[in-house]
Amino acid sequence: MYKQIDTNKRKTFLLITLFLIFVIGLGWFFSYIYNNFFILVVAVIFSILMSFSSYWWSDKIVLAISRAHPADPETDKPLYRLVENLSITAGLPMPRIYIIEDSAPNAFATGRNPSHAVICVTRGLLDKLEKSELEGVLAHELSHIGNYDILLMTVVVILAGFIALLSDWFLRFSFFGRRRDGGGEGNIGLVLFLIGIVLALITPLIATLIKMAISRKREFLADASGALLTRYPEGLARALEKIAADNEPLEVANKATAHLYITNPLKEHKGTSRGWFANLFNTHPPIEERIKRLREMAL
Repeated sequence: MYKQIDTNKRKTFLLITLFLIFVIGLGWFFSYIYNNFFILVVAVIFSILMSFSSYWWSDKIVLAISRAHPADPETDKPLYRLVENLSITAGLPMPRIYIIEDSAPNAFATGRNPSHAVICVTRGLLDKLEKSELEGVLAHELSHIGNYDILLMTVVVILAGFIALLSDWFLRFSFFGRRRDGGGEGNIGLVLFLIGIVLALITPLIATLIKMAISRKREFLADASGALLTRYPEGLARALEKIAADNEPLEVANKATAHLYITNPLKEHKGTSRGWFANLFNTHPPIEERIKRLREMAL
């Protein structure tokens, strides 16, 4: 069922490799401008540490930020049974189940692989959805696990965040540091300095756009895989309608974790422009389009 596992693994490691190459190149460029080799050393060390951390501890970091706690096997027995049955059907290990005590309906999955995966749902999701709708949401999140989206998206957000941090560091350093002696031989040094400033300004934007584009693509695939898993696309379609219609933002969510959820937990899309440029900065595809595709599967 999950034909893209190897592809996502390759994409993840390719992404890490390209990130390391990018940081080394950026670090070299900045170190050349400032004639300070230490900048390159710090950039490479930090990039390796961030890549390692994003792989091994991403789930713990996300769960702590979200203030989630383990679900009670007795109190939340219906939830456990649904996840267990879907996991058996999908041929996946039973993930750990966590709950966020918030009345806004939403859910996400995290972890580095199916053996270390977590499905997290809000109390609002359990209270407001019918069984078939909840099953559709859980199948969607299990599809993220089976497709290795959880690893890919975690690595993307961590590395994109570090690019922004590195660029911000350079901008600050450009005001308080000093350029190479002699200004890089006059005009050449000035041009290199200006190029460095431009790179520092646009790299966070590019990293954010890449993160969001990958997130939107993976949501469509998880919708389709989840519908095939339950063999009832209408359940997930109705769940998306209810979640989207709920105006309550999820208090524990933030811009760093918003892309992990099944729909935008910040509710910032309501009342905003839906044009092409505005959609570039959305972490999720339009709900209407997702629902339309799901209902076309049932025809």
